[in-house]
Amino acid sequence: MRWETMTGPELRALAGAGALPVLPVGSLEQHGPHLPVWTDSFIAHQIALRAADLAACQGACTAVVLPPIWLGLSEHHLPFGGTLSADYAAFNAVLRSVVRSLRALGFTRLLVVNGHGGNIEPLAVGVREAAHEFAMPVVSITWPQAAPAEIGQILDTQSQVMHACEAETSVWLALDPAQVRMELAPAPLNTPPTPAGYSRFYSFWEKAAPTGVRGDARAATAAKGEAILDVVCRRIADAMSEPALWTVPDPVWTPGRGLPDAR
Repeated sequence: MRWETMTGPELRALAGAGALPVLPVGSLEQHGPHLPVWTDSFIAHQIALRAADLAACQGACTAVVLPPIWLGLSEHHLPFGGTLSADYAAFNAVLRSVVRSLRALGFTRLLVVNGHGGNIEPLAVGVREAAHEFAMPVVSITWPQAAPAEIGQILDTQSQVMHACEAETSVWLALDPAQVRMELAPAPLNTPPTPAGYSRFYSFWEKAAPTGVRGDARAATAAKGEAILDVVCRRIADAMSEPALWTVPDPVWTPGRGLPDAR
């Protein structure tokens, strides 16, 4: 169910049948000396496709997967080369345009599958704004957050997905090992964590110079990648038919919405 391979009439029929569009979102940014710069976009797209297939096989949901948005907020990776970045205004304008178009085509909801950490906060704001403006549920999930505990149990050298690390490299090895340069995977760097609860801009050079990698990619295996893909895609497939996610947003901006008796 790949959007780009279908015809207009086929997609019109899917809209009329209540299908769920799924939008992968990633980035085009450095992933160390051993992974391609389209890592986040490619993995998000593959996870979206697998999850949609699982949902269809379970008979729980019909989902159609859009081509990935490959331009994310990646300015923190610019010092390493190979990175293109949007700013928030441009990123949110593209997201809003997709939602607006889907609404015009008759679709009534959207799931965003995100593959890039720098997009998490912009998406948190963007999906809320789009839901209000277009009166439809717009939901985002960053794939490592779909099954964090299970992913941590699969990995040997880290407890969570980091960057160009054991986890991301394992997923690449499961999906397309020909694109991984394992002989170039660097030793891990011990960088101090950011104080919890505080937010500011850090260049990735401040956290992972000079390799651009956080975590130990040398520990990656295809078996770990398949295990990660399995648990993440099953969780996202389940969410596609989770009723609590797909209710119509409360029209809080409608004039007079706050006037009825609140007892």
